[in-house]
Amino acid sequence: MLSIEDTISRLIIAAFLGAIIGFEREKNNQPAGLRTHIILTIGATIAMCVSINISAQYQSATGGGDPGRIAAQVISGIGFLGAGAIFRFGTTIKGLTTATSLWTMAIIGLAVGAGYFILSIIGTLLVLIVLIVLQIFEKKLISTHEDKVIFISAIDRSGFVDEIRELLTKFSFVIHTIGISKDMEQNLIEIEAVAKIPPKHNVDQMVGMMSKMEGIKKFTLR
Repeated sequence: MLSIEDTISRLIIAAFLGAIIGFEREKNNQPAGLRTHIILTIGATIAMCVSINISAQYQSATGGGDPGRIAAQVISGIGFLGAGAIFRFGTTIKGLTTATSLWTMAIIGLAVGAGYFILSIIGTLLVLIVLIVLQIFEKKLISTHEDKVIFISAIDRSGFVDEIRELLTKFSFVIHTIGISKDMEQNLIEIEAVAKIPPKHNVDQMVGMMSKMEGIKKFTLR
């Protein structure tokens, strides 16, 4: 059986490893950050330690237990946390990386609880490299587009919607969805669109051209 000293040392190591990944996620404003990752790895480590001790405690009575039984339930049960970190923004799915980091840190917590310290540390460092280094690589070397929500409020006039479409196309915006509502009494029109935009779009130039268009009252890009 694991001694109390062994258990405490493993919990401290697990909390430290969880904090490393959690800090990176927190810094990038992800839904699951520092506290979530620390608590997750501590919980997984406790589950593994308890599983080991229960197996050893009742070995004589049961003829040998399975120390991996509780651990297996942790891996399957972590799915609800991962699902909570994933959300939809327009046509883009956000949070997949955070969900996978949660699942991986749960396994690392189990590894710490089982005493695989070197494996756990190497695994944590590899996850950190993927999250930081590859993110820099993607931004610099891979040209990626991102989805933005465009909102325009203006006084309605003939051909206004077509002018907006032409302007967005000029800046290489690819419109996925567009919604239009109109206030008939005040002759106001509101346009909300989800569009894929290039990584190096000139926002200042676009805002300048929007401000010169007749009747525009409000323009937001988020």
